[in-house]
Amino acid sequence: MSKKSSADMRQHLIDIAKALMAEKGYTAVGLAELVAAAGVPKGSFYYYFKSKEEFGQALLDDYFTTYLQTVDALLGGAGTARARLLAYFDYWRATQAGSAPEGKCLVVKLGAEVCDLSVDMGAVLQQGTGAILDRLTQCIEAGHLDGSVASATPARVLAESLYQLWLGASLMVKVARNGGPFDAAMSTTQRLLS
Repeated sequence: MSKKSSADMRQHLIDIAKALMAEKGYTAVGLAELVAAAGVPKGSFYYYFKSKEEFGQALLDDYFTTYLQTVDALLGGAGTARARLLAYFDYWRATQAGSAPEGKCLVVKLGAEVCDLSVDMGAVLQQGTGAILDRLTQCIEAGHLDGSVASATPARVLAESLYQLWLGASLMVKVARNGGPFDAAMSTTQRLLS
């Protein structure tokens, strides 16, 4: 097996697991289900990953790498910083309100679960969410400079408040089974940026 095919198979397992775990959670997806969905023999999983925990870390690393590219595109685009922030939260609402597991936020789905199971997976979550907060903070600071974000709240505090608001709204959308919490979060976001 060449290194390229090994890397491709490793990525294939991660890609299959994203949808499975976004729908069911980390502990609910067993290795047998994962390898069956990926079409690989169960024993070969351990060729690519030493353990399910190492696999979980790789899954979260991959998720944040991809997600941060999207965040960078949305927050670094054209228009005022406020418009870019609202576009980011519109994207959040659009991708998290549907029932399809693809594109779902793994922080929302796996956060509490894996932090209780694994210090290392919790560290990946902390690093990834910290990177999101850094980008939100930078965009808010840009909004202070371009005048589109009038809030006197320090940029980092506002970034944390907004991120926590949307994480909470994502959980409430799952409970309510409708997009109402996202409408409320958007209204609050607009008010907090003023």
